[in-house]
Amino acid sequence: MKVVFISNFLTHHQVPFCLEMQKRLGDNFKFISTVKIFDWRLKLGFKDLDNEYDFVVKAYENEESKALAKKLTLDSDVAIIGSTTDEILEERLKQDKLIFRYRARVFIFPDGFIKTVFNKEKIKLFYDRHIKFRKNKNLYMLCANAYGPKDFEFLGLYKEKIYKWGYFLETNRYDIDKLIEQKESNKKIEIIWVARFIKWKHPEVVVKLAKRLKKQNYNFHIKMLGTGKLEEKTRKKVKKLGLEDVLEIVGQVPSDKVKDYMEKANIFIGTSDSQEGWGAVINESMNAGCALVANKKMGSVPSLLKDGETGLIYTSYKELEYKVKLLINDKELREKLGKNAYTYITEKWTGSVAANNLIELFDSIINKKEYKIKEGPASKG
Repeated sequence: MKVVFISNFLTHHQVPFCLEMQKRLGDNFKFISTVKIFDWRLKLGFKDLDNEYDFVVKAYENEESKALAKKLTLDSDVAIIGSTTDEILEERLKQDKLIFRYRARVFIFPDGFIKTVFNKEKIKLFYDRHIKFRKNKNLYMLCANAYGPKDFEFLGLYKEKIYKWGYFLETNRYDIDKLIEQKESNKKIEIIWVARFIKWKHPEVVVKLAKRLKKQNYNFHIKMLGTGKLEEKTRKKVKKLGLEDVLEIVGQVPSDKVKDYMEKANIFIGTSDSQEGWGAVINESMNAGCALVANKKMGSVPSLLKDGETGLIYTSYKELEYKVKLLINDKELREKLGKNAYTYITEKWTGSVAANNLIELFDSIINKKEYKIKEGPASKG
């Protein structure tokens, strides 16, 4: 079986899955990058991974690479497509070949509802990618967002052909009992938040939480990792409210160092709203054995967290505060959630599991076999 994965550029969210696909398929798996990594990602400390792996074809590099990318796209048995030209998409479908589109969800409007819905270019792009060929039996969808299937279902697209997907990060292996014991030796309950300081990540919620917890004399300390437009404003707010003793804004931390902070933290809080397509920090903090409290609106939360088992889910600020207090006060619950989160993310949501399930899905469609995967990556959306 030949499989090609086409996306903007290779990210650390995709590497573990791609390595597992290469392990199983060898040279029959290729990742095609259509554009060079964005400068803003490099400034945030992310690496240009396109040059690190031999399974990557850089279509943007020169005409020869572009021609190779097109040939691979047309010749492969399966194409997973996040980004490509409509011409190639149409040509594959004419050849009666399998295509899996790759998307988070439909109803995310980073530029605002009006600018998105009434933008002719964006509407045409959506039509060409998802509506134009909606009746083709070989067109499927991988949704890297728990709410994506409902979005497409509402629009009448990909009926019975949507499968769960997401991000699959490198799995760090720990003696989880020792890791939890290390966390519980903290003199104060360590709470961590990792995100860009931008509007829809809601750093102001963390400041409000710190203010409320301090006023109620809880024994805690919060670290905020990241940078962004609202960082300076948040720093000034922390100083104005006299929260510097309980809330530390660490600033930008290299992506490979974030885990060091998570390993020491008792609690992780995720405050992003529905514009969070996935939220890889959920994967990372689960892997590090943190007890999580996360906003239900985040794209990964319904897929990865079972409330009260692998984490706690909130729908309002009041509920967030209540559940953080619950964890501060209940050592047994913290330990249970941390261990369960670690077990789930290292056993059920890995690049290896994703590759196995997806190859089985491809095989079942191509060879008209029963598909038996009922949960986890590549299960029905």
